[in-house]
Amino acid sequence: MSVGDLIGRLVGLLGQAGVPYMVVGSFASTYHGRPRTTQDLDLVIDPTPHSLRAFLHLLPEADYYVSPEAAEDALARRSLFNVIELASGWKVDLIVRKHRAFSEEEFRRRVPARILDRDVLVATAEDTVLAKLEWAALGESERQLRDVESVVEVLGDALDRAYIERWAPALGVAEVWRRLQAKKP
Repeated sequence: MSVGDLIGRLVGLLGQAGVPYMVVGSFASTYHGRPRTTQDLDLVIDPTPHSLRAFLHLLPEADYYVSPEAAEDALARRSLFNVIELASGWKVDLIVRKHRAFSEEEFRRRVPARILDRDVLVATAEDTVLAKLEWAALGESERQLRDVESVVEVLGDALDRAYIERWAPALGVAEVWRRLQAKKP
């Protein structure tokens, strides 16, 4: 199964179970910026207890590894759990949407996209930048910052910088954003 097939299948199963989702992480930054390789797929999901159980029930045990206990714990803690496609070893991080103003706005703003020949919903470029800045601030990951620079360079003036600057202080990433802006030629 290709990564496109994996995305298509999981998005289909999430839809069948009634679990809203959006593609985030490196797939989102690649969509909005420049391509790069990655070893996993990140999806933010917003399940109810019932829809999460329905989704887990739809995953064939012969094709996927998932811990139902980890999934239910992730829902309770608003954290993440993994689904691993056994044939390819691809890991999918399913991140339960946080209960905070930014995460609610980010999820509301998701947009349709075509990724690997699949129709999906993806985080906007601005929300991808903010999320990547937040991850970088947690671990000073150069890869996260390169992803941000890629989106900023590719989109240029089409990027809504006012939106980013509105949310950056609330997320604790205003200084990192300022440093990146200062690097611009």
